Amino acid sequence: MAESRFERGSRILASIDGEGGQAVVESLQDIAPDLGKWIVEFAFGDVYADPTLDARQRELVTLGSLVTQGDTAPQLRVHIGAALHVGLTRSEVVQAILQTAPYVGFPRVINAVNVAREVFRNQETGDAPTQS
Repeated sequence: MAESRFERGSRILASIDGEGGQAVVESLQDIAPDLGKWIVEFAFGDVYADPTLDARQRELVTLGSLVTQGDTAPQLRVHIGAALHVGLTRSEVVQAILQTAPYVGFPRVINAVNVAREVFRNQETGDAPTQS
């Protein structure tokens, strides 16, 4: 039997984000369960499932996008964790953030670097990242 978009998305979400992605989906269950389903089906079941880019490349693009949008600290926490989970180094994560400075400015880059610091510390101490 063919794998559904939701099944495929759930599998890919787990392989990319580990527990962080599932925590985001679960955090939406009480108020917007459809949003969680859309994240799993569309973002991971469709977009991340395309074989053109590998997981490392996808996370680099995602980090750049989140930094340029600004005001995305909760999503940055999850995707910095995901970037580390798929094999990016801390230096590569920081460099991806720094790469955006000429395009978005120092305030957004400083904010993103501070989120990265938080994620790195949490990784060292074993603390779970905050979702808000």
